[in-house]
Amino acid sequence: MTAKSIRTHELSANAKVKLHSVSTATLTSQLLKQGLRNTFLAGLYPLRPDLRMVGYAFTLRYIPAREDLADELYDNAKNVQRLAVEAIGPEDVLIIDARGDVSAASFGHILGTRISQRGAAGFVSDGALRDTPGFRRLALPSYIRAAHATTSFVTHHPVDMQVPIGCAGVAVTPGDVIAGDGEGVVVIPAQVAEEIAHHAYEQERREEFFQERVADGASIVGIYPPNDEALTAFEHWRQERGV
Repeated sequence: MTAKSIRTHELSANAKVKLHSVSTATLTSQLLKQGLRNTFLAGLYPLRPDLRMVGYAFTLRYIPAREDLADELYDNAKNVQRLAVEAIGPEDVLIIDARGDVSAASFGHILGTRISQRGAAGFVSDGALRDTPGFRRLALPSYIRAAHATTSFVTHHPVDMQVPIGCAGVAVTPGDVIAGDGEGVVVIPAQVAEEIAHHAYEQERREEFFQERVADGASIVGIYPPNDEALTAFEHWRQERGV
């Protein structure tokens, strides 16, 4: 089995910069405006909340382990998990469908180090992860449901890569744009990601202004949502700030 990175729609450099700056909360708001309601991977937490994540989905799917399927456990030429590790490329986010099962790890530190060296933009699993102290030392944004010291083959058997999966109850297709911050991870369908990036950036400039006004004692009435007077004041504020 072979696979490679998928880019159904390439983000512009400007869109990437904007996605690195906006929150997942803002992104979900913009996705709702597109009619996309189920995009946030609930229940996952970041091991490196100080790092932002933006990349393209490289998917890996596990099924429950079964003893007669275990012949390829550590065979780097056959095990789908190992093949995925050696196929992932720059700007890919390895995102794992572990069925939400945290009874054993779904990945470990040596493999995490390898995908980091290959240029991966991040790691996401709706299962557990072992070696979490080591992951916290990697410059690799990583999101998981839990920590578990037991190796993956006790619970998980890798069967597919670069196929549509479900992760934390959200549909993910190869090449989707995956964004993460200190709050969590959002999946952005590739065909709308460029537009979402620009709209999200504009939303955050407005909300920065609203936040300042409310922090200075203003009522939310007429500010959030804004009336015409507030929007005019925002335009003056923006010109002064050059944002």
